[in-house]
Amino acid sequence: MTGLDSIIEQALREDIHTGDITTLAVVPERVPARARLLAKEPLVVAGLAVAGRVFTTVDAEVRFAPCWAEGARVAAGSLLAEVSGDAASLLQGERVALNLLQRLCGIATLTARYVEAVRGTGARIVDTRKTTPGLRMLEKYAVRVGGGINHRTGLYDGVLIKENHSASAGGIIAAVRRARAYIPHTLKIEVETESLDQVAEALEAGAEIIMLDNMEIGTMRQAVALIDGRALVEASGGVNLETVRAIAETGVDIISVGALTHSARAMDISMLLERG
Repeated sequence: MTGLDSIIEQALREDIHTGDITTLAVVPERVPARARLLAKEPLVVAGLAVAGRVFTTVDAEVRFAPCWAEGARVAAGSLLAEVSGDAASLLQGERVALNLLQRLCGIATLTARYVEAVRGTGARIVDTRKTTPGLRMLEKYAVRVGGGINHRTGLYDGVLIKENHSASAGGIIAAVRRARAYIPHTLKIEVETESLDQVAEALEAGAEIIMLDNMEIGTMRQAVALIDGRALVEASGGVNLETVRAIAETGVDIISVGALTHSARAMDISMLLERG
C-alpha cells in the first residue's frame, strides 16, 4: 500500500521518540513473548495487515498471524491475530498497531451499517475528503473494506464545483465552462446545487454529476425527476443512519457520507501478552 511505511514510521517516531522508558527499565533483554489481539465488541475487520506491518517495522523478526480476512464480520471476543517475538518489540509496537487497527475497523464497521441501510435501493455509499490528515489513504481503504466506494481522493483527481467556486467564477454555467476548457476529456465535472433552479442551471451547463446539497427529501425527489437520468445524482449533507434510507429511496445514485471517516468510533480491541 503506497505510503504505508512512512505513516507507520512517523507514528512510531511520535510514540517511541528517544526510547520506551518503561520497557527499557522493566523488561529484560530478549524475552520471548506471545500476544493475542482480541475484538471486545462486534466489528468488521480492517487493517490487520497494517497492524502486522507496525510490529515488523519495530522488529523484522516478529511474527504476525492474522486470523481473519479483511471485511470479515466477527463477534465480541474473537481472536483477530497472534503476534510472537521479543517482548520489548511487541510492547513498543502495541499502541501504534492498536490505534491504526481500531480506527480502520471503526470506519469499516460504520460503513457496513450504511451500506446495509440502503440495500436494495440502488444507491451507493461513498466517502468524502473529511479524513484525518495524513491517514486519508488508510481511511479510504477501510471504507472500501466496509462495502463503500471512494469519492475523489483529493483536489487533484476530480472536479467538484462547489458554491464558493461558482460564486468566484460568476455562476454555475461560467464555472462549468471554465472547467471544461481546462481539464482533459477523461474527467467528469460535478456541480454542487442547493435548489431546483441551480439543478436546472447545472443541467444546462452539461454537468455529468449533480450534487444535491442539504435538500429536503421532497425537493430531492423533484430534483431526481428533473435530472431524469441526464446526470448522475449525488445526495450530500444531513446524512445519518436515521435518514439515509429515505434519501436513497428518492432515486439518487450516490450518497456521500462524511461521517464514515470524520465520526467513526474506534473499535474496542485489546492486546494480551504473555511470556513464552
